[in-house]
Amino acid sequence: MKILITGGAGYLGSILTPTLLAQGHEVTVLDNFYFNQNSLMDCCGNEKFSVVRGDCREESLMKPLIAKADLIIPLAALVGVPICNTDSLATTSTNQAAVEMLCRLASKQQWVIMPVTNSGYGVGEKGKFCTEETPLRPLSTYGVTKVKAEEAVLSRENSLSFRLATVFGCAPRMRLDLLVNDFVYRAMHDRAVLIFEGHFKRNYVHIRDVARAFTHGIANFETMKGKPYNVGLDDANLSKLELCAVIQKHLPKFVYVEAPIGEDPDKRDYIVSNARIAGTGFKPEWSLDRGIVELMKGFTILRNTIYSNV
Repeated sequence: MKILITGGAGYLGSILTPTLLAQGHEVTVLDNFYFNQNSLMDCCGNEKFSVVRGDCREESLMKPLIAKADLIIPLAALVGVPICNTDSLATTSTNQAAVEMLCRLASKQQWVIMPVTNSGYGVGEKGKFCTEETPLRPLSTYGVTKVKAEEAVLSRENSLSFRLATVFGCAPRMRLDLLVNDFVYRAMHDRAVLIFEGHFKRNYVHIRDVARAFTHGIANFETMKGKPYNVGLDDANLSKLELCAVIQKHLPKFVYVEAPIGEDPDKRDYIVSNARIAGTGFKPEWSLDRGIVELMKGFTILRNTIYSNV
C-alpha cells in the first residue's frame, strides 16, 4: 500500500515506519522534527521511503500528500498532559483540527487508522473494566482533543482507531516521560522515586506491540473497520505502586515511597478490557517484565546528562 504517516519520526512512528517498510509498503512520513530527532535515518536507504518536513496543520501541504495515499495514519500530536497544558492552542490545532481536516480531505475509499489514548476513560468505576462501550470522560486537554479526533475518524467510512494503553519500551525516538520508562530510568539512575496518588491504576502496552496492532489492523481491515479497539496487556492493569513492585524485582536496590500529600496532575484511574481486539486474533508479544529488561539495557546506553558534569 501507499501509506502516509504524519508524525512518523516520533516515538511510535520511529518503530512503525521501518516495520511497514519491511513489509513492502511505500511509506511517506510528514514530520516537523520538533525534537531534532534523527530516528528515521536508517530508512533513508529504502527506495520506498519518502520524507517531507512540514506541519500537518497546513492544508496546502497536506492535500497532495493525502491524495496519493491508500492509507493515512495520523500520529502527529502533542502527546501527554504536561506538554498539552503548556500550549492549549497548539494542542487543539494539532491533535484535533488537523485530524478533522485530514478526514475532510480524504476520499471515502481511503483508509484511516488512528491511535488515540485510553485516557479518554478518565476515572473508571472501581473494579469495573472499561470496554469500548464505556462512556468517555476525558479529564485533560490531551484527552479531550484525542476523543474529538477519534469521533471525526470513526464518523467516516473505512476507518478504525486504537485506544492505546500507556506505552513503554525502547524506540529510536526515545521518550523518558512515559510512566514505565520514567520509573525504570529513575530506578536505574536515581535509585528512588516519590509517588503521588500511588493507588491510581492504568493499563500498559509495549511500543512494538502497538506497531503490531497497526499491521494487524491493516491485514484485517475489512472485518475490523468502523470501531475503536483498546490495545493493552490484560495482565498489566496496575497501580503505580504495583508497577514499582514489578520494577523492584529487576532492580532490588530501587526504593519507592508514596507521598502523604500532593497530587498527580494526570488524574486518570481505570482498568481496561482488551477483549475486542483479542477477538480479532491479536495477542501482545511483549510482557511488562520483558519490556523492563529491554529498558534496563537502553538506559545503560542512554544517560540524560547533557547539563551535568558527570
